[in-house]
Amino acid sequence: MSASARNGRLSPVRSPSGQQVAWLAAGLTAAALAARQARQTPPTSEQLRAAALDVLEAALPQKRPFDVQLWDGTVLPATVQPAAARLILNSEHSLGRMLRLPLDIALGEAYLRGDFEIEGDVSAVAGLTEAFDKPLSAAQIARLLGEVQTLRRHAGPAPHPVTAQLHGEPHTRERDQQAVTYHYDISNDFYKLWLDHRMVYSCGYFPTGAETLDQAQEAKLEHICRKLRLEPGERLLDIGCGWGGLAIYAAEHYGVEVLGVTLSEAQLREGRARVEAAGLGDLVRLELRDYRDVQGQFDKISSVGMAEHVGRRNMPEYFATAYRVLKPGGLMMNHAIAAGVQQSKLPKWVQVLASGNFNQKYVFPDGELLPLWETLQHAEQAQFEVRDVENLREHYARTLANWSRNLEAHRDEARALVGEQRFRLWRLYLAACVNYFRNGQLAIFQSLLAKPDEEGRAGVPLSRGDVYR
Repeated sequence: MSASARNGRLSPVRSPSGQQVAWLAAGLTAAALAARQARQTPPTSEQLRAAALDVLEAALPQKRPFDVQLWDGTVLPATVQPAAARLILNSEHSLGRMLRLPLDIALGEAYLRGDFEIEGDVSAVAGLTEAFDKPLSAAQIARLLGEVQTLRRHAGPAPHPVTAQLHGEPHTRERDQQAVTYHYDISNDFYKLWLDHRMVYSCGYFPTGAETLDQAQEAKLEHICRKLRLEPGERLLDIGCGWGGLAIYAAEHYGVEVLGVTLSEAQLREGRARVEAAGLGDLVRLELRDYRDVQGQFDKISSVGMAEHVGRRNMPEYFATAYRVLKPGGLMMNHAIAAGVQQSKLPKWVQVLASGNFNQKYVFPDGELLPLWETLQHAEQAQFEVRDVENLREHYARTLANWSRNLEAHRDEARALVGEQRFRLWRLYLAACVNYFRNGQLAIFQSLLAKPDEEGRAGVPLSRGDVYR
């Protein structure tokens, strides 16, 4: 899951506004100040503390549900009480490392290195850069940038954490395999610590809001099967089948024959073992196969949490492949994360300074999130008819909160399985995504697509009452 989505389009060149001129002037002033400071003696500990306090007071949001503790024990208390978390700067070097560019990369890497800690609810701190809400004058900006330069210079070099090392052209079969292996093949036992008992790694469904994680994931599987109007004897293709949760549920409860495909060898091993344990080997077949290489004909298709890995340039082939193997009159469920409408409302300085895309570098390499309209456009260009669209954004926020709590409850076991850096990465990623789905920067849509037959029949009833009965 990426916390930022870029549309890849260039904006027309415009004359600078008064605000932009002020920013430029402030930047030049700060640069001159930094050059002068560089020739001076290194700052004292008290000067670093004062600079840190000045920067934090200016940059932290006015409504802040977490404390900030400096390396010397000084605490800036939360402005919203009771405090849900505490951000702890571990040394006088920490803030300087956190304020390098791009900001999202610098903040994320600082946490992975241990430059700062978060006690309590990590989601209360995540999304910090997007929460900036204080107007500053050009003079204030110039002063703060000078102090930031002081903190950066004193911080010294910051070693980079281990990241994904992928080779080849993005979204080729070979590189897609590498990207999936990086994210999914770290440890099945690690995922078992915080997923539900079916190991469903996608948004749950909370129709009443009181469901447990296990209940919400079973409700989601049922929701998808009802939307697809599965019938006994039909053939279902599950693209990106994960550990087999949907394939097993559909075969067990609806009597369908399922082919599930994945690029993860670890998921395949676990999924096949679960199929055998359920006694469904005659109905469910899981294979290590790229979606582009699927052959045969299917009555229905499900793709849950997989389209995010496809990439913009391959979307036409993705939907064309699905359309080719789907029988006339068949249905496809495309369940995928999308850039939310609040993404475009981020402060301009965030869009400029926090453009490194931490999630692509460390969590989902090569992952791309498209806005809903673009995904549906690709589907329609492949001749699919869009029948239903449902936004489950609030459901994903609840799902991620459950996952995050489970990981916190098993932190020692998680560290033993995947190491300190991977544990910290997933802790930050899950908690940050809670925040992004809550505030609408990310959304998730279930899009029901149809391939009408020669007579225009699309396989859906006049009413959707059967889905919500």
